[in-house]
Amino acid sequence: MRGLHGVHGAVRLEVLTDRPAERFRPGQVLHREGSDEPLSVVEARPAEPGWVVRLAEVPDRTAAEPLRGAYLEAVVSRAVVLAGDEHWWHEVIGSTVRDPAGAVLGTVVDLYRAGGAEVLMVAGGPVGPFEVPAARPFVTALDPRGAGVIVDPATLDLAGGARGRSPGPEGES
Repeated sequence: MRGLHGVHGAVRLEVLTDRPAERFRPGQVLHREGSDEPLSVVEARPAEPGWVVRLAEVPDRTAAEPLRGAYLEAVVSRAVVLAGDEHWWHEVIGSTVRDPAGAVLGTVVDLYRAGGAEVLMVAGGPVGPFEVPAARPFVTALDPRGAGVIVDPATLDLAGGARGRSPGPEGES
């Protein structure tokens, strides 16, 4: 949750789903990450950036405050079939990351959305931790149920030591 919206318990959510209208439809149930307690959607609307959502169990701003910074999750039916080139985030986390020759560069340890793209956080490999925008030309193959993630080290400047990160204020990574 990004923050609070008004005094009646509405919350502003950063959208991490490709199906926000479905996930935030009135009557849908969300859960705070790590909790089984239901949070029932009463009302929701897009509000750039993200969505504003009112939850039945959150009557006012004071009740909404503990949700600040928390992830809200939806239970997704395993019966939902994704297109062949679509994957759930939890399937991508834990995938092995390799270069085109098959050398292991690390494992996807987390995933987040920045701008309009997802970014893979990779660690545990010989080049140290690095981040990869999940877009071509950086990712040449994404197959978390099979071969894993194939990246192009040259586009990430992994050999040059930049490890796929933007330079800091003094030009350092």
